[in-house]
Amino acid sequence: MALDDATAALVAETMAAWGRRLHRMSVTEARALGQGEDQGHVGYPGIASVRDALVTSVGGSIGVRVLVPDTDPPGVIVFYHPGGWALGSVGEAATFGAALAAHTGYAVVCAGYRLAPEYRYPTAVQDAWAALEWAAANVTTIAGTRVPLIVAGESAGGTLAAVVARWAFERGGPALGAQVLLCPVMDSDFDSLSYTDAANQLLVDRDAMMWFWDMYAPDAAARRHPDASPLQAVFLTGLPPAVVVTAEHDVLRDEGELYAMRLVQASVPVEHRRFAGQMHGFTGMLSLPGSAEGLDFIAATLGRCIGLRFS
Repeated sequence: MALDDATAALVAETMAAWGRRLHRMSVTEARALGQGEDQGHVGYPGIASVRDALVTSVGGSIGVRVLVPDTDPPGVIVFYHPGGWALGSVGEAATFGAALAAHTGYAVVCAGYRLAPEYRYPTAVQDAWAALEWAAANVTTIAGTRVPLIVAGESAGGTLAAVVARWAFERGGPALGAQVLLCPVMDSDFDSLSYTDAANQLLVDRDAMMWFWDMYAPDAAARRHPDASPLQAVFLTGLPPAVVVTAEHDVLRDEGELYAMRLVQASVPVEHRRFAGQMHGFTGMLSLPGSAEGLDFIAATLGRCIGLRFS
């Protein structure tokens, strides 16, 4: 089906404001566009407390923002923000993190990572792992008691969530209740049907993804490593249950759905839904009706996944 009316209007408005395609900009210009306002520690509906922390990583440090809802959280979600590994920040992602916390009732740790091209692969993965280890060590402080730990991410953040979920299994912990992958980057194949479909060349198109990959992992061999392209992993058995969200009009649709299929083949429980009429990153665009539907789907399925994991 065609894009829904709200999405089509947002695309037209955004393209008019940008003036040119994302891949025609410098990374400095693209970062200046921003993905949302940093509200600091105020103005998050349904959030009882907000605090920032600094986490030590390999060769540096990253910031995290902890958002705790006004009800007792049944779990803690570590959320990795979108932006092609080159854009975005904890502050920009915190508005969606707060919405995720409010919809699910879970506490959310919005995790930062150092950005490309200044910091290329595998720095973002190392930072994502550092954030997960920090959250695991602080679960009881965040939630008030020992609760399940979940990793989640959108777009490039979905890549990071998938990789650290696999690392956690391979390294014997921390134990994860689920992984939530929202329009994730799972591979570096630019010739899939969803990548080449003209209807999917919207705000994040084929050229934009090639631009992001060139900044993050310019070496072709590095791109094929499972820590850069999770779809290249040979073994997926034993990974935590997954909630996978894909969008009909997204260049990344096919790889996200193929990853969900591979998880099922590896006997990993999967809750997947393709959202008709939606584009890449719709869950994080809170002004779109599709975003609320996506958040409702996550809230409805996350508890089931965790129940399967720890039953």
